[in-house]
Amino acid sequence: MKTAGHSEATTRRGLELTPFRGLRYDPDRVGSLASVTSPPYDVVVRPDGLHHLQSADPHNIVRLILPQAGTPSARTEQAADTLRRWLAEGILVADPDPGLYVYEQRDGDGMLQRGIIGTLRVTEPAEGVVLPHEDVMPPVVADRAALMRATRANLEPLLLTYRGDGAPAPGTADGPGVGTAAGAGAGTAAEVIERTASRPPLLATTTEDGFRHRLWSITDPVDLARVQGDLAGRQALIADGHHRWATYRRLRLEHPSPSPWDYGLVLLVDTVRYPLRVRAIHRLLHGLPVADALRAVRGLFRVRRLDAPLPEALAALADASCAGNAFLLAGDGAFHLLDRPDPRLLARTVPADRPAAWRSLDATVLHAALLEHVWRIPEDSPAHIAYIHDTAATVEKAERDGGTAVLMHPVREEVVRDLARQGVTMPRKSTSFGPKPASGLVLRALEV
Repeated sequence: MKTAGHSEATTRRGLELTPFRGLRYDPDRVGSLASVTSPPYDVVVRPDGLHHLQSADPHNIVRLILPQAGTPSARTEQAADTLRRWLAEGILVADPDPGLYVYEQRDGDGMLQRGIIGTLRVTEPAEGVVLPHEDVMPPVVADRAALMRATRANLEPLLLTYRGDGAPAPGTADGPGVGTAAGAGAGTAAEVIERTASRPPLLATTTEDGFRHRLWSITDPVDLARVQGDLAGRQALIADGHHRWATYRRLRLEHPSPSPWDYGLVLLVDTVRYPLRVRAIHRLLHGLPVADALRAVRGLFRVRRLDAPLPEALAALADASCAGNAFLLAGDGAFHLLDRPDPRLLARTVPADRPAAWRSLDATVLHAALLEHVWRIPEDSPAHIAYIHDTAATVEKAERDGGTAVLMHPVREEVVRDLARQGVTMPRKSTSFGPKPASGLVLRALEV
């Protein structure tokens, strides 16, 4: 399916984005909007980040997306009870009219990202409308499905990207300047987004990470039709939220159509106008000391010890990644650069029935060669491995717990998109696209 042009829209269904009545915090009932927001559920670094967010405000969204109780069923019931109570008390209030929501993020370095939040028709990968690029872990999907069933809500939007027809937006790294809607054609989603963002927002807040967030609603029928018509011939790539999209698919199949479960909450970003940052997701191997990890790879990788600070070690990793697979191990007070894997190791461990671009991915080599065959670490066992977005936090946890941090170099977006279009999924947690939408700014209750 093409990402530009609209002739196929009449013969093949593309992105179907629909308005909804967003649930939003009443700013008069909470300490501040910033204090009730959270990163997406899988970015919160437990337990430190969780406890910090819980103490920031008694109504922080983390109490819904990561409820704490003794059993899984108790956790989901707690989230459902909390949501019902907040609705009854007016902590969360539904907007009066259905709409789509323009969402903007800025950081202190001048980065600008805008996208549009709505409910998207849930499709299967074979339809070629929403493209996954990573595998998922069934226990996580089951956990998210139980939470959504109990709350009957989409508590945080997924991050999807699509390729529009325009030019990079003003104020982005590739854009020409600030203050206009250059490159946004009349009648396109981009034009509606930029025009809407010139108005006073529904809300504005700055979170403690320095990001400034603004939100607007689009309720005008003409503008809604323009956005929907522009998206109707396009396809999207899942940038962040594979487990939640898989959850949407599971729940849609559980409920006869038509039903509210036919749609799920998403943020769509045009990466022609607003290119996303792509970062790596690192691994923390519990119970595997660095000395044991290094001993096991002796003769299979070149290993160099780096007595350098983290930024210099990451620079060395980036240089080594230009020539092939490379990883940084940490946890013993130093960094150890692994590169130049033995071709014989790769030949006997990496599946040969996939495209060359997949076989050469660092995540492929890590999971197929190192985790499975060398270190014997089950990739889906939380007791053995954790997936962490923050580089420094991964190193600190490894040093504190006596485990091994495996630091990765990020994959380019074009590689991700090309593999997704071929229907090839990458190993789980291969990429971290961002900036990710803050959770807690707008929610969706299925009954509203």
